[in-house]
Amino acid sequence: MPVGTVGGKVRDALVGTIKGAGDVVGTTVDVTRGAIVSTLKGAGATARATTETVADVVAGAVEAAGSVAGSTGKVVKGTVIGVVQGVGEVTTLTAGVLSDTVRAAIKGTKDVGGDAAEAASSTAQAAVAATKDVALSLQDATFGVAQGMIAGANDVGTDLGSTARNAVRGSIKGAREINGDAIEAVRSTARGLIKGTAEVGGDLGTVAKGAIVGAIQTAKEVGLDAGAAASAAATGAIEAAGDIGKSAVETVTGVASGTIEGVKVVAKTPFKA
Repeated sequence: MPVGTVGGKVRDALVGTIKGAGDVVGTTVDVTRGAIVSTLKGAGATARATTETVADVVAGAVEAAGSVAGSTGKVVKGTVIGVVQGVGEVTTLTAGVLSDTVRAAIKGTKDVGGDAAEAASSTAQAAVAATKDVALSLQDATFGVAQGMIAGANDVGTDLGSTARNAVRGSIKGAREINGDAIEAVRSTARGLIKGTAEVGGDLGTVAKGAIVGAIQTAKEVGLDAGAAASAAATGAIEAAGDIGKSAVETVTGVASGTIEGVKVVAKTPFKA
């Protein structure tokens, strides 16, 4: 991922700093937030400037992480939080900006030799949790994160089914971290996953099943109702398929029902033609 002027400054500031930092996440948050704020204030915080700045800052931060062994996960987490805080300080954080942030983080992780699939869940969790103090609903945040996850995974060739599982896992944990409605987060995440998959021409059935499996597995881990989580994932996937077309609905409903991982899956909102 190319690094511009701002990204280069972030990279240079972090390379030396994170080596001796006791709190790598906090240090990265401060550096990336500062870069975002100063750049957007100087550029006028237009939609284009925001998108370009976010991509550049994330690329620079992740490149720095690649030069310091063992720091990638922490730097990515701090970068996502710093971007959310910085953008929210200067302008309105949108689901689109959050999607761009996550996409760049996934791509950057792969570019520096990191495991993009492994980083996906923690990236999603950080992105969702970071929106607590900005004017973006949990539903919009998880939808945007899911779209970005799919786009980033498609960029680097990561399996979309496992990406869907990790996106739901991260969204549930992020929602719980800020005392949000985790079940509703599952539903909006599934919607974003299906929409994002359609945009990149991926397999809707694989992603729908991945979302449901991720919802069930994570719900069991954290003590949520696995049936409710599965139902929310199925419902969100079918809702998104309904916006795409008849073929998409048939594909998604074909996998979003029956018993998965030992849990009976029932979409609560039937699709209406």
